[in-house]
Amino acid sequence: MRPITASDLMNPEVLTVREELTVRELADFLLDNEISGAPVVDGEGRLVGVVSMVDLVESASGEEEPAAERSESDFQVSAQEGHLSEDDLEDLDESDLRVGDIMTAEIHSVAEDATVSQVAMAMLKDHLHRLLVLREGRVVGIISTSDLLGLLVDEG
Repeated sequence: MRPITASDLMNPEVLTVREELTVRELADFLLDNEISGAPVVDGEGRLVGVVSMVDLVESASGEEEPAAERSESDFQVSAQEGHLSEDDLEDLDESDLRVGDIMTAEIHSVAEDATVSQVAMAMLKDHLHRLLVLREGRVVGIISTSDLLGLLVDEG
């Protein structure tokens, strides 16, 4: 019997955003899709970073810390913890910032052939709730802690 791999667990329907999107367009995208963050891809579809609701809130409030000093853990924060008020949305309307300006370049990922054990160890090591699955530098899926917990339910 072959081991369960990341490709077996992952959700292949990953919503991505382009780095040239405005921060207001990003806010609308995240809110419309009820997600707290998304991988960022360049014009060729290559993964270049991640962006989250927290990044948006920080950019709207003017409390943004340099992207180089942030980690992908911001991607893990739920939408409830990163909340945009109506005032924040208005501030985003006036902003010239793009996703590429506020994204986090540090990416936590696994290859699609990573074992369940490798996936779990990567998530535990970096305190992640979601992990991107890559094939040749491109996002092909995402695995959440819920996906891992689903294995336990299936076995019980």
